[in-house]
Formats: sequence, structure tokens, C-alpha cells
Amino acid sequence: MIYRIGYALTMAFRQRLSLRRYNRDLTLQCNSVVELDLHRLKKQGIKVLVLDFDGVLASHGEAKLTPNVENWLSKCLQVFEAETLFILSNKPNLVRIQYFSTHFPGIRFIVASKKKPYPDGLLQILRLTRRAPESVLMIDDRLLTGVLAAVLANVSARLITKPFTAFNKRPISELFYLSLRTFERLIF
Repeated sequence: MIYRIGYALTMAFRQRLSLRRYNRDLTLQCNSVVELDLHRLKKQGIKVLVLDFDGVLASHGEAKLTPNVENWLSKCLQVFEAETLFILSNKPNLVRIQYFSTHFPGIRFIVASKKKPYPDGLLQILRLTRRAPESVLMIDDRLLTGVLAAVLANVSARLITKPFTAFNKRPISELFYLSLRTFERLIF
């Protein structure tokens, strides 16, 4: 983990202009994943969606999705092919994978050899789909994990600015991630 933090800080410094753009350009942000216009993304040439789990699809530590996120994912399956939808989470636990295999078969979890911000998972998706990097969109709530991985893999990203949280269930971990997101946004 110490190496991943060092890598993230080194790459963030090198890619600071790109990260600053994601932090300031409102067209590269969205409050919530359910607000993304899927048809518009498709018209913009996006063919592959890569979704983080924690904060993007559910609050940290949750295994299941809320009904509004389930509805949004069902719409995703109508607009995009299931083979072009991926979950790239640093915590791809078995319960989550089983949930998706039951409720959203075809949407694949990618378990990369190195976690985000390393671009390994996105590069694996590029190899699997044989799509051009500009047709892939990474959706994440953290600048120094998913967005940085997207920048390093040369794929597009959207920064979720109001991630799902559950302070009533997990106040300490939610406060920790809120602090990380706030710190990231302040330095860029």
C-alpha cells in the first residue's frame, strides 16, 4: 500500500494539469452516476463504461445497489452492450461479484494485478474490448485513484462529485474517504 501511495503522489505531480482539469471543468464532472446521460455519452463516441463501486454505485462497504442505481444500470444495459460494462474497484469482494452475477450478468468485475491508480485494470479492459482509449470512460469519485488511472491509460473519465455515502452505518470510514476526496480537490 505504501508503494501505491508513493506511485499515486508521483504520478499526480506529473499529471497535475490533467487532474486540475478534472477538478475544475464541470463538463468532466457529475454529481451522481445516475445523472449521466447515457445516450449523450454514446453519441460522444463512448463505447465502454468502467465504473468504480465504492462511492459511485453504492456507499463504502455496501454489497448491494440502491433501486435508483439498479434502474440506471438497467438503462446502461439497454444503451451499451453488457460486454462493454465493467466494474473496476479496489475492493472487488466475492459478495459484490455474486450480486452482479445474479442481478446484472454480463457486467464484469476486473481484478487487476495492481489497484488504481495503476492503470493496469483499464489497460486490461482495453485489451479485452479491443477498443480505442478515447472510446472508454472511467467513472470514479476520486482524483488520485480512478481519474488518475484514466489519465495514465489515456482514457476519458468523469469525476463523481457527490458520491454515495452512509455516515449512519460507517461514520469512520466515510469520514476517512470524505477527507481524502476533500484533500485531493484542494490540492488540485
